[in-house]
Amino acid sequence: MNPQKIAVLGPGSWGTALSQVLNDNGHDVRIWGNNPEQIAEINEKHTNTRYFKEVVLDEKIKAYDDLEDALANVNAILFVVPTKVTRLVAKQVAQVLKHKVHVLHASKGLEQGTHERISCILEEEIPAEYRDEIVVVSGPSHAEETIVRDITLISAASNNHDEAKYAQQLLSNDYFRLYSNTDVIGVETAGALKNIIAVGAGALHGLGFGDNAKAAIITRGLTEITRLGVAMGAKPLTYSGLSGVGDLIVTGTSVHSRNWRAGDALGRGEKLEDVERNMGMIIEGVSTTKVAYELAQQLHIDMPITETIYKVLYEGMDARAGILDIMRRETREENEFSN
Repeated sequence: MNPQKIAVLGPGSWGTALSQVLNDNGHDVRIWGNNPEQIAEINEKHTNTRYFKEVVLDEKIKAYDDLEDALANVNAILFVVPTKVTRLVAKQVAQVLKHKVHVLHASKGLEQGTHERISCILEEEIPAEYRDEIVVVSGPSHAEETIVRDITLISAASNNHDEAKYAQQLLSNDYFRLYSNTDVIGVETAGALKNIIAVGAGALHGLGFGDNAKAAIITRGLTEITRLGVAMGAKPLTYSGLSGVGDLIVTGTSVHSRNWRAGDALGRGEKLEDVERNMGMIIEGVSTTKVAYELAQQLHIDMPITETIYKVLYEGMDARAGILDIMRRETREENEFSN
């Protein structure tokens, strides 16, 4: 692939890591953000110490706080902003974009209120004449590992296979590999919903439970994720892949995961508002729990783990009492999909 001009929207940990991947592949990378001090740090010191204390970025990576400048003559835009501001940023992009581009996103969440997936938001806010089909970049990936060029394998999903192939060629290299996929609904819902289970897995750890409980919540959590995703139109097989079970494992078992760390703190008795303040970063699993709970009610999908986490987060239920409620549920057939 010839070198491309890429605007990465969002200078957080994952946006920064993906910017380095793109730079390593010889592309012209522009990171856009709205924090002038952070932008200045990237340009002047070539660091982003809020997320990576000891990483020095290539000086060719440039940061912008002016969106129109960042988007000038780019071939592609990669959204890596929190779910709650995706619509706002997409509206801003639509106002200043002057030519057709490839549009990708690497965020994981569902919008509160509308319950919409991120690709749907981007489709609604960016006119079709300015973009091709959206590409979803998702899978088992800690920014802390990708930034040091540890091996990472993820998925690129789009309704247009050529667009998925474009993302593969754009990002793949010796340490970062993408597999194409056409199940956008499956890849997006898997990436969003696994954050809920990661909060629960962290809470189990904080409460003092061991590996048996960890295995239980991951496997039964995957069942819930698949159940809801299929009801929304996804393909069941997607949840057995990188964006499904792969991402669930890496997020539900690691201290790198802010969702796991948030759950761990809740399990140790900290209050949610304190956890969110101390984290200093968006905990997507908290807002996604509310959306998933509402969707499950709407679609009549049984999601006991998600429902329990919702009650802990939003109704003040004691986490240990919630676990007992699940354990005392009527026994079921394991492979009975509707249960």
